[in-house]
Amino acid sequence: MKIGIVCYPTFGGSGVMATELGHALANKGHEIHFITYNRPVRLNEFSPNIFFHEVRIPSYPLFEFPPYESALSGTIADVVLNHQLDLLHVHYAIPHASAAYFTKKILEAQGIYIPYVTTLHGTDITLVGKDVHYKPIVAFSINESDAVTAVSEDLKKQTCESFKVNKEIEVIYNFVDHSRFKLSNKTHFKNLIAPNGEKILVHVSNFRRVKRVEDVVKMFEIVNRTVPSKLMLVGDGPERSKIEDLCRSIKCAGGDVKFLGKQELLEDLYNISDLFVLPSESESFGLAALEAMACGLPVISSNAGGLPELNIQGKTGFMSDIGDYEDMAANAISILQDAKVQKQFKEAAIAQSLKFSIDGIVPKYESLYHKVLNQTQSIKTACALHNS
Repeated sequence: MKIGIVCYPTFGGSGVMATELGHALANKGHEIHFITYNRPVRLNEFSPNIFFHEVRIPSYPLFEFPPYESALSGTIADVVLNHQLDLLHVHYAIPHASAAYFTKKILEAQGIYIPYVTTLHGTDITLVGKDVHYKPIVAFSINESDAVTAVSEDLKKQTCESFKVNKEIEVIYNFVDHSRFKLSNKTHFKNLIAPNGEKILVHVSNFRRVKRVEDVVKMFEIVNRTVPSKLMLVGDGPERSKIEDLCRSIKCAGGDVKFLGKQELLEDLYNISDLFVLPSESESFGLAALEAMACGLPVISSNAGGLPELNIQGKTGFMSDIGDYEDMAANAISILQDAKVQKQFKEAAIAQSLKFSIDGIVPKYESLYHKVLNQTQSIKTACALHNS
C-alpha cells in the first residue's frame, strides 16, 4: 500500500506514534509518505520506503495568520496525485482530519477517491476539540472519516460523550518497539548522574500545564527526604521556566534536579532510571510511560484518562488522584526503599509492555486499511455502474 501519514512533527505523543507507525509499516514493505510542516522528530533514519513532504505556507501581506490548513490540503492533494497514494492516515483531529476531508472533496471533483483514516490521540478531543470554535469542525471531520480509531477505551468514551458521533470508533492502542525500548546496561552512564548510588526518577513531557510537572517536583522533594534521589526532567515547553523557578524556591535545584531538555535517545535515560513519573490531569494513553515500562520502569502516575488501561495498580506501579503528589511520593518510596519490591515491579512493567508490542498492534492498522480500501472499491464500483 501507498499511505500518506499526516501528523504533527513535534515531541508530542501523536507525532511520535504516527512516526513510529510509519517506520513499522515501511519495514513491512509499504510505501509511506509523511506530510507535515517539518520533519518529524523520530524520522531520523533513511528508509527506501519512507518519503517526507514539507508543507510550505505562502506568506502574503493579507494574511495576519497564514492559513496552514489550506496549504496542508493543497500539499496532500499534490502528493496523492503525484505518488498515487491509496489512502491517508491522519493523526490528531485538528486540523488534519478537516484538511483530509477538504482534500478528499478536491480530488473527488477530478474523479479520484482517496479515503482517510482518523486517529484520535487525546487533547484534540479532551481539550482543544471542545473549544466552541472547533467543536463543530471536529465532529464533522470525525463523522466524514472512512474509519476512526482512538488510542484508548477512555478516549473513545470521552469522544462519544463530547461529540455527536455517528461513526464507529475502533480502539487501537499505542505500541512500543521492543527492539529499541528494552533493558540495557548503562551503569557507567548512571554513575555520572547518581555517583553515590542515588535513585533516579524521570519525567518526560512537553511541559504543558496539563502534564502537571509541578507535581513531579513536589513529589520528588518528599521522596528525596527519605530516599536520596535525583530527578531528570526531559522535554521542553511553556511551563519550563515556571518549574525551574519552583525548584529554586524549594531549594532542590542544586544537583538533584536535572533539566535535560528535548532528548531523542530516551531508552538510554530509562535504562539508568528507577521510576517513571506521570501525574497528568489528562492523559489519553501514556506513550512515554509505555516506553519506560518496556525498559523496566515502574510507573507512578495519576489515574487520569487511559492510564488505568496501561498502569496496573499495585503491580506495574501506582496511580493516585490528580494532584495528590503526597500519595504519589508515598507510593514511590514504598518501591524505592525495597530492592525486592522494585524488582517485582520492574518485571511486571516489562510483562505489561509486551501486551502493547509493535508486532501485535501494527497488523490491526493494516487490517483496518484493507477494510477501508475494500469499502472504497465497492463505492467506486457502485458509482461506475450508476454512471454507465
